[in-house]
Amino acid sequence: MARTASIERKTAETRITLELNLDGSGDARVATGVGFLDHMLVLLAKHGAMDLTVDATGDVEVDDHHTVEDVGICLGMAVKDALGEKSGIRRYGHFTLPMEETLVTAALDLGGRAFFVFGVEFPTAKIGRFDSELVADFWQAFAANALCNLHVSLHHGRNSHHIAEAIFKATARALRAAASPDDRITGVPSTKGTL
Repeated sequence: MARTASIERKTAETRITLELNLDGSGDARVATGVGFLDHMLVLLAKHGAMDLTVDATGDVEVDDHHTVEDVGICLGMAVKDALGEKSGIRRYGHFTLPMEETLVTAALDLGGRAFFVFGVEFPTAKIGRFDSELVADFWQAFAANALCNLHVSLHHGRNSHHIAEAIFKATARALRAAASPDDRITGVPSTKGTL
């Protein structure tokens, strides 16, 4: 059974179409109008071994916030839809990822309840033209709409670009692990019987 989803979101601020295949090969075709976000989404697809298509138009003449947050919303919705009842998945995933001087851990529970903890402080307010704080806004929106627990911790790091990149790569790897099938589990991985 294909674990895919298609999301369309239209607001006064953004218009987004997103397609996701959780069991892809890391293919990404993204155009959001926010160059740094495009870069992060390509990394996310590659390290998450998912196929991702995103076409977004937003009010970037105001700033990048609405586009970044709404793409996070759409990605979270797509993950939730693609997982369906979550039967036979591992549910939990974590990954600690080095990126030169930076070390980041992401831990994820696809258990159906949203919670987000972001233990990261960026050394600079900007990464090129991109507001560093938007990294947290993206993942907050993702966690709320994927209905997952997501904890991200920066152990150490000096370069804001490396920190952001490590966050996206580590979270992609944690999601890949959590969403992967577990041959030893039948049904939903919860004693409640539902997620």
